[in-house]
Amino acid sequence: MVAVETTWAHRLREAGLRVTRPRLSVLGVLADRPHADAGTIVTVARELHPSLSPQAVYGVLEAFVAAGIARRIEPAGAPALFELRVGDNHHHLVCRSCGAVADVDCVLGAAPCLAPSDPAGFVIDEAEVVFWGSCQACQNRDRQVAAAADPVQLEEHGTRGGAGA
Repeated sequence: MVAVETTWAHRLREAGLRVTRPRLSVLGVLADRPHADAGTIVTVARELHPSLSPQAVYGVLEAFVAAGIARRIEPAGAPALFELRVGDNHHHLVCRSCGAVADVDCVLGAAPCLAPSDPAGFVIDEAEVVFWGSCQACQNRDRQVAAAADPVQLEEHGTRGGAGA
């Protein structure tokens, strides 16, 4: 644990930030829980340090994003999520059912990977892409629910009565 805290302390100093207990706590939470929302980060960080206020955690998150230590992503209709994977051009997969989030590398490499049809005078330096769909766990759950609701489907897939039933 000491080696990890030393690494975090170095990362904070490189970003021009003081090393504080709240900052180390939030870094630890983000390392263990990529794509966590602020509420989750507050809860987990306070388990480690009960005196840590939610306002302190929010302030740390803002400082991390401003310093480039963390990235804030905002999937439509979902709370903002935070991650430590910064400085590369990656996107996110979001499950519509359970909200699971996964990183996916951009196939084009360097940012921006998309260009608007009319940049309206803007100099574009980043394109944020969020792919929406169903994760594997939700697909499996949906198949099980559908199969349970349709006994004929169970027979066709050989999941009831064993082989040759």
